Amino acid sequence: MGSKTQQPLEVSRKKPEYEFFGPPGAALISFVLPPLVYALAFACNDLSGCPAPSLLHPKNLDLNVLKREVGWPQNGWRGLFSLEATGWTLAFYFFNAVLYRVLPATETEGTVLRSGGRLKYRFNAFSTTMFCIVAAAAGTIAQGAEFPLWTYITDNYVQILTANTLIAYALATFVYVRSFSVKPGNPENRELAAGGVTGNIIYDWFIGRELNPRITLPLIGEIDIKEWMELRPGMLGYILLNGAFIAKQYRNYGYVTDSIVFVALVQTLYVLDGQYMEPAIMTTMDITTDGFGFMLSFGDLVWVPFIYTQQTRYLATHPQTLGPLGLAGVGAALIVGFAIFRLSNSQKNDFRTNPNDPKLAHLKYMPTKAGTRLLISGWWGIARHINYLGDWLQAWPYSLPTGLAGYTILSAGSAAVDGATRMLDGRQVISGEAKGWGMIFTYFYVLYFAVLLIHRDRRDDEKCAKKYGEDWEKYKKIVKWRIIPYVY
Repeated sequence: MGSKTQQPLEVSRKKPEYEFFGPPGAALISFVLPPLVYALAFACNDLSGCPAPSLLHPKNLDLNVLKREVGWPQNGWRGLFSLEATGWTLAFYFFNAVLYRVLPATETEGTVLRSGGRLKYRFNAFSTTMFCIVAAAAGTIAQGAEFPLWTYITDNYVQILTANTLIAYALATFVYVRSFSVKPGNPENRELAAGGVTGNIIYDWFIGRELNPRITLPLIGEIDIKEWMELRPGMLGYILLNGAFIAKQYRNYGYVTDSIVFVALVQTLYVLDGQYMEPAIMTTMDITTDGFGFMLSFGDLVWVPFIYTQQTRYLATHPQTLGPLGLAGVGAALIVGFAIFRLSNSQKNDFRTNPNDPKLAHLKYMPTKAGTRLLISGWWGIARHINYLGDWLQAWPYSLPTGLAGYTILSAGSAAVDGATRMLDGRQVISGEAKGWGMIFTYFYVLYFAVLLIHRDRRDDEKCAKKYGEDWEKYKKIVKWRIIPYVY
């Protein structure tokens, strides 16, 4: 039951504290990032090259030639949308919701809200994804690379991207409008996010006005929109897109390389690990602090599945073989990153859950006036966000298998070129003058992720400075490094 003393709208009376450079930054991200995803999808393609040949000679750029090279729809902008693809995408979301309701789940309570109440959560993202993986594997065993799921995804890639983008915009708008029905002392423990009630429409819509928006659907029951979107449709889509690109490589060449299998496998394990540890999400900033707006809806439903799969999408057309030594190298980098990420997060979660656990007795901590304790030894004595280092290190093995990326596709019937990789349809794929330029696409994730983690670190630093005051300054003198020891 929510406290009658709660006054969620008071936050809007304070001077707004903006992130992302305020309303201009929010508008820029909201209406520039979606076109960027399309630009990456068209510029690195399976028709002419990665990047498209015309982009390598911008001074002589001919728009009509570029359109042909990137596969721009013949009916123009309308071709980006498909009612059928949108329908199947919505069916995918509905199927996820059904599995959320019918599969066994762990039910637990979240952290204490400002009202003093707690929200109940239902966790079964891991079993949902495993169910879908088994179903997709069964279909692949029965029908091979021609399994309709795989062919439909790759044949309608842009249209599925459009469907998810529209859902992200619609969802952000829905929760924004609905947030105005939040009343003080409501029995559902609905709250507004402290950072999402600035009074600026575009900024609040972007950052998220309601902290934990929920909806009750017929037959499905109540769904926490933010938590559900964080670990379900986008993450499952991440895995399925990788599967579709593996199948496409097989259809293109009649074989599958170790590099694409490695990338898809480790990314699948990354998703499954996060879903298996689903309860740990309760203590993350996304759940405890951020509202749910376009920032998270677009990130969850579009950015993660379509940007994070750039490597397998690339390898489906330009296969690379790593060999035993190459696999050992990228595998070692992955293991180091994963170990840092998982061990540090587990230590933090264990300490927050039960700081008196005997297995944590060796850890040192600093008491604060806020009543909480800050770890100053173990993993968290090395850097204030040592888990971010592990997370970023894991990003490199996703991109390294693409090497010095870049390719040009020669039409079937072209004279044979030394070093070319020949597709089953007779086309040849060569590195040529595109070599290295493809890294803009395949290593984009590594660069973006570094920026994201640095931004998260800055946000957390500001939040903790307000919460702990002078204790936070004392803490930073003890744990000096932000993410990378002795570097940053």
